[in-house]
Amino acid sequence: MLPIGDDNSDRTRSPFVNYILIALNILVFVFLQRMGADIGFTYSNSTVPGEILTGNDIVTNSKIMVDPYTGDEFQLPGLGVTPGHVWFTLITSMFMHGGWAHLGGNLLYLWVFGDNIENRLGHIRYLFFYLLTGLIASLTHVLTTQFLGHNLLIPSLGASGAISGILGGYLLLFPTRRVHVFLIFTIVSVPAILALGFWIVLQILNGTSALGGDEAGGVAYSAHIGGFIAGLVLIKFFDLGQPVAVREQKKFFNR
Repeated sequence: MLPIGDDNSDRTRSPFVNYILIALNILVFVFLQRMGADIGFTYSNSTVPGEILTGNDIVTNSKIMVDPYTGDEFQLPGLGVTPGHVWFTLITSMFMHGGWAHLGGNLLYLWVFGDNIENRLGHIRYLFFYLLTGLIASLTHVLTTQFLGHNLLIPSLGASGAISGILGGYLLLFPTRRVHVFLIFTIVSVPAILALGFWIVLQILNGTSALGGDEAGGVAYSAHIGGFIAGLVLIKFFDLGQPVAVREQKKFFNR
């Protein structure tokens, strides 16, 4: 069930902050990460739980690992020097991705659901909501990694946590809004509560399967769940109701 669009008939604001966030993610991946080729930049600016917990930069050497399934050897890059304080990686990691599929999947969700939240909150509140839920998502991953005894030196990156916050806010504000999804070679419209409910169930199931070891497939499902819950909880603190233009129109006609 892949979302490809939703009902934007009530949109009164141009979601330029959402467009900027999408553009920044693309520009960072293409020009700074060099489409994933610059491992040094990526590892130095990703969130490393061990660094966040200690507040200190950790530099390690690369090492040769063996794939347990194929027996093939591969080189695991070491952690590089972090420019600035390591806590800033909680923000920088939100604008980096592990590959084209990672980038495309995240930006598709941001494109479909972010504009509605920006229309409701306004540009500035939307930006702060996005960054705050992303920050909480990253911290959730860090604390979960420590609590479960997982490897504290595995970097995490991606906009998934912040976008999960957007999805949580969307579900609470627009549970019945029609979302167009690609399903079994056809496109159907379903309520948001069904489309996003399916998504969060997958995150919970995948997150539960990772409890016995490191995050499955390198995906920080705890960050997804933490961001989603943060979005559900915080959206009402950021939401002032209808967009300003709509409120002003109602005030005018109710005089």
